[in-house]
Amino acid sequence: MAAIDTLSRRRFLAATGGLALAGLAAPNVRAALAESAAASRRSRLILLGTAGGPTPKALRAAPAQAVVVDGAVYIVDCGNGVARQMALAGLALGAIREVFLTHHHSDHNADYGNLLLLAWAADLRRPVGTWGPPPLARMTRRFLQLNAEDIRTRIADEGRPPLAPLIRPHELRRGGVVMQDERVKVTAALVDHPPMAPAFAYRFDCPDRSIVFSGDTRPSPALVELARDADVLVHEVMYLPALERLIASEAQAERLRRHLLDSHTTTEQVGRLATEAGVKTLVLSHFVPGGDPSLTDEVWRDAVAPHYAGRLVIGRDLMEL
Repeated sequence: MAAIDTLSRRRFLAATGGLALAGLAAPNVRAALAESAAASRRSRLILLGTAGGPTPKALRAAPAQAVVVDGAVYIVDCGNGVARQMALAGLALGAIREVFLTHHHSDHNADYGNLLLLAWAADLRRPVGTWGPPPLARMTRRFLQLNAEDIRTRIADEGRPPLAPLIRPHELRRGGVVMQDERVKVTAALVDHPPMAPAFAYRFDCPDRSIVFSGDTRPSPALVELARDADVLVHEVMYLPALERLIASEAQAERLRRHLLDSHTTTEQVGRLATEAGVKTLVLSHFVPGGDPSLTDEVWRDAVAPHYAGRLVIGRDLMEL
């Protein structure tokens, strides 16, 4: 699915003059109706980065997602480069309201502090709640200590407010409703991603739809319940036939293989999980391998589609749904 092109939508409506779509071919009718529905949504889902694993990839950015409701931005995971991905997506850093970390592997938290520091250097002027497993509060304090010289200089030289009071970490140890405001309700569930514990999935109940993020996990009953009847499930995915190429250059190949098999979800498993949960749209992301150009969209689709009959989206960086 391509990102929504607002200009193209306007041109389409102008060209048709809002006439009935009955004369169009059935696929065009469906596409037009889907685009119209997307245009009327209050919520936007933007895949900022769709790779899996800690090393930088040429083909995909590190894991991060944005939910945008009425202009307020909620970030899920902060892989390397998340601030630049927000800029490329046209999202103002100062619009961040809350940040959620699923767990503390570096591909998910490497730019946690950097995102907030760079937002503060741009236009962030209101407090941001941050949510995730321990030791989130200690990580926040140490990040501020690491960058104390820059922060102190910019306060004195540029007249910026202190940064520390703008970051309000909340450590999560169990599932349940963790945050609710006038736009969204966010519910967490403990998922299985050994050896990381706790690790979380998050469900955003927005005014117009529900969006679930799996985080990193092997097939998890708790995730199935969290995603029950959700409109959208963004789930990590691993393609087993390509694993050997991925780990061939690793000195600890056997240990990496064991971790991947014990802690992540294969293409077959993610299809079956989405089917069991009854989700309407399954979005694949956090691709493992995420840097292999031979793994086309068709490869991923063909591996998942036999196990899931709903709408299947092969995620891409900066895709908007």
